Amino acid sequence: MASLTAHGDTDGGAGQADVLAFLRDKGTLAPEATAREIDTHAASIFLAGDRAWKLKRAVRFGYLDFSTADKRRDALCAELALNRRTAPDLYVDVVAITRDRAGHFAIGGTGEPVDWLLRMQRFPDDALLVRLAKQGVLGFDILMRLTDHIVGFHADAEVARCDDAATRFESVIDGNAASLTNYSEILSPKAATCLCDRHRSAVSSLSTLLDDRGRAGRVRHAHGDLHLANIAMIDGEPTMFDCLEFSPELATIDVLYDIAFLIMDLWQRGMRTEANIVFNRYLDLSPADEGGVTLMPLFVSVRATVRAHVMAAQAARADNDPALVAQARAYLDLGMTAMDDVPPRLVAIGGLSGTGKSSMARLIGGDIGRVPGARILRNDVIRKRLAGVSPETRLDYASYTAAAADRVYEALDAAASAMLASGQAVIADAVFAPPAERGAIESVARAASCRFDGVWLMASDRTRQARVTQRQADASDADAKVALAQSHLDIGDLGIWTSLSGYGTLNTGVADLLTLLAVGSP
Repeated sequence: MASLTAHGDTDGGAGQADVLAFLRDKGTLAPEATAREIDTHAASIFLAGDRAWKLKRAVRFGYLDFSTADKRRDALCAELALNRRTAPDLYVDVVAITRDRAGHFAIGGTGEPVDWLLRMQRFPDDALLVRLAKQGVLGFDILMRLTDHIVGFHADAEVARCDDAATRFESVIDGNAASLTNYSEILSPKAATCLCDRHRSAVSSLSTLLDDRGRAGRVRHAHGDLHLANIAMIDGEPTMFDCLEFSPELATIDVLYDIAFLIMDLWQRGMRTEANIVFNRYLDLSPADEGGVTLMPLFVSVRATVRAHVMAAQAARADNDPALVAQARAYLDLGMTAMDDVPPRLVAIGGLSGTGKSSMARLIGGDIGRVPGARILRNDVIRKRLAGVSPETRLDYASYTAAAADRVYEALDAAASAMLASGQAVIADAVFAPPAERGAIESVARAASCRFDGVWLMASDRTRQARVTQRQADASDADAKVALAQSHLDIGDLGIWTSLSGYGTLNTGVADLLTLLAVGSP
């Protein structure tokens, strides 16, 4: 895997200053107007009318080389092809910037090609998920659909089976370490060295798992740059674009490392609930990745470290702009805290259908355990997995026998045990009506020698029936009839479980639950 070392800008594009001046001229890209320009560390994007045009900057870093026009053309052609995997209607073509004998530039002219542009369809600025996140309107439905798309994309991505996934990943860490040394005035050398040493230690202890996943086909040609600024709502669907195109080697990664960028981005913005939703939905749909959960803190931390030196580079080019410096340091801080050892714990949330178990679990998941929060094991989802169908596929009443229920709870207990052994906190979401089912999940916690909290939610029959009737596209198949029938179940003695009211608003219930769980206390 190529190094991520940054060696600085190189002015290898003769005449690119003239090309930039041409693109900035009024009328070049937009009639009677100048295009709006957005600059990144390696490209300039011009927005004009219903088009967006990307020019690769004449730069060379340790991980990319755009120093000649031919290299920039090749990179744009790769970008066109790779991004059509996820956004085929967004990417149009690659066109030449030409110059005639009189020295006049044109787009797609008959003169000599001197540089190249990627032409794309433009979407509204407020379509970016980063904008929705800032506005506080990045909702549950969008996150679920986005994760579904990512799972499908990863399933179709080119597989790169390998025996040296650990060695490949260690090269990313080495590249980070080298890049961080270039910005010692912005990022503490002591902290940077400590963090990279922790990463190397983690890779050493997890090398067998990393290599096993490489052999199992979990290393694929993925997106590589999957954060909120590279996802937009297009035609009502969250759409990934602007993948890492300049190095197939750098983009060929563990699929969990790919999605760790999105999870890290959400976590860094204080959106822990949203990050945990993405984490759990991905695993719900991708059973092959359940065994890789141990890697998530490392993957999130390394992603934060990459972002730290990228932001530091931007800050350095902007004369150490205080806001950019603060962002770079915040990413480095996240890289450190993501590696912190947080003891796993098991929270079991029980109650009859419609008491709010799943809603409560979803809203506290990001507050429980280490990055990226608790693995939420929902018996409704496990039942669908055992049946070989998607979580929202409805099963008929014949699928809800006592024997089938036993298999579901046995699978739930086994999954909880495996997650705790991996160091991940667990929220077990199930009815847990019979005392034996509650006792079994308690035994899982005892076997793992971890803290256990059993919570029993209560709500009136009328409230429960109303809630299950209002559900849409949910893993639970319970309807009003099922909810009413459950009213006659013999719950028995709750023992060490604590009763909690599910009558009030969801926010009140979540606040009460977090207080009960003493989140943040030893």
